[in-house]
Amino acid sequence: MTRSGPSNPVTPPRHDEGMDSGGVIERVERITATRADEHADRAGLENAVRDVTALRGWLSAAEADVTRRLADLVSFPEATLADLSRGSTGSASRTIERSRTLGIAPELADALDDGRVTASHVDAVTRAAAEFDIAERQELIERCDRLADVAAVASVDKWSKRVRLEAKKLRRDDGLDRLERQRRATTLTTWVDDEGMWNLRGRFDPVTGVRVASRLDIAIETLFAEQTPDTCPTDPIAKQAHLRALTLARLIEGSGATTKPGRAEFVVVIDTSHDVCNHAAPRDHGQAHGWDVTWPIPVEIPAMVLLEMMDAPSATTHPVIVHNGVVLHAPGELNLGRSTRLANRAQRRALRGIYRTCAIPGCTVSYDRCKLHHVTWWRHGGRTDLDNLLPVCSKHHSKIHHDGWLISLGPNRALDITLPDGTAMATGPPGRRAV
Repeated sequence: MTRSGPSNPVTPPRHDEGMDSGGVIERVERITATRADEHADRAGLENAVRDVTALRGWLSAAEADVTRRLADLVSFPEATLADLSRGSTGSASRTIERSRTLGIAPELADALDDGRVTASHVDAVTRAAAEFDIAERQELIERCDRLADVAAVASVDKWSKRVRLEAKKLRRDDGLDRLERQRRATTLTTWVDDEGMWNLRGRFDPVTGVRVASRLDIAIETLFAEQTPDTCPTDPIAKQAHLRALTLARLIEGSGATTKPGRAEFVVVIDTSHDVCNHAAPRDHGQAHGWDVTWPIPVEIPAMVLLEMMDAPSATTHPVIVHNGVVLHAPGELNLGRSTRLANRAQRRALRGIYRTCAIPGCTVSYDRCKLHHVTWWRHGGRTDLDNLLPVCSKHHSKIHHDGWLISLGPNRALDITLPDGTAMATGPPGRRAV
């Protein structure tokens, strides 16, 4: 749908222009003109977003440059930068690390200065390099620097995957060394902020993380499945964060729903859509044809450790067979009809077999942070059956219930979405594939 009115006078940005002072001024003028034009069309607004993104990259490059030089002149650059930017020392530390990465990566530095990549592209390299020693860290950054042209045309998510691939190429061990480093790097810190709130931040190795996350998710379902406390925020994302905090507090206090240790839960997905599978338990880290082993949080666990965890008495393994977006087999009761509004764990496991994330296209919220939404709403007579359930994140769940998003499921769980402005989106069967 187009909007009537005067045509937008904004000139589209040239992709080959540099980001000298003239280029900066030209972009600022285009953005200002677009903002002043109440009848700016879609093309003009999209160009403005591109200009803003390019300017943000140029500013990030400028910030990294002056930060690197300032760090050589003061004894505590994090504190100085935090004071100057009116930010936190943590944010200042990330800026300093970004400047160090750019000091080793001249191609990425130029791409950031020209607005062809964003600070997030550079930060993806910094995060990956942090897991290596000094020599390997520099080699990884130099490898990524040679791929600056790839970063310039890739989203941050796709670029992050490429960076992780380069990191794997650099270290071709069985993952045990990395796990040992992660165990040594497991930390938990606490502090009281300026508002008097007690804060907690932790980093856990993947094996510990699986058990902690599983225990936390089970406790949330048990404690707040039927009702939520009056203290919950109305914002759906803030609400989930609030419930997780309350659940953690109850578990630590010993007043949670269960005192049993957390169990590592694995779902073995057998996708017959793409490979002919041998119907035997996977013994090679889920890499047999058609097997995909998943767990409650997106972590990487070495093959030997994974197999030990799957064979342990404290773990449970659930096979799910899928074909072209349809669950052919999964343990437990999958159709509850009108007997209950809440989906059971068997249904959640089954849908985990075909969805890694929120079902809305482009959403990257992990499956285990999603709610199971009734496609035909419960209050409209919808059934709590597998074919009527769809995993959606809190944000998109609110869009469906309060903002007029209309969704429907077709054959093989093909999803149709109609937005309030009439825009229609359609997807085929869920694209999750066994590896």
